[in-house]
Amino acid sequence: MKKIEAIIRPEKLHLLRSKLDSKGFSGMTVSEVKGRGRQKGVTLQWRAGDYRVEFLPKMKLEMVVDDKDAQAVIDLICEYAQTGEAGDGKIFIFPVDDVVRVRTKERGCGAV
Repeated sequence: MKKIEAIIRPEKLHLLRSKLDSKGFSGMTVSEVKGRGRQKGVTLQWRAGDYRVEFLPKMKLEMVVDDKDAQAVIDLICEYAQTGEAGDGKIFIFPVDDVVRVRTKERGCGAV
């Protein structure tokens, strides 16, 4: 199994979630996060002048999927979360040794 963590733009979450659902990937955890990468924030203008926003709002999507499904999920994230501009996000992939469903103590892929 693989854990996929994707940091994406907030406005892309709804479309991405619906596309993942339509392909049978409905289990996910979503968190509101703030961060910065190569774009190093943005400079905005206000009445008093320019100011810098260092950490931009993003969404963190976490999923655990079977090894055979990992590439399909990654492809969907890349297709539906990108704008082509800096700040589109990152995807991190981790190996998962085991999963346990708390309610039944079921283990492995069936617990996802």
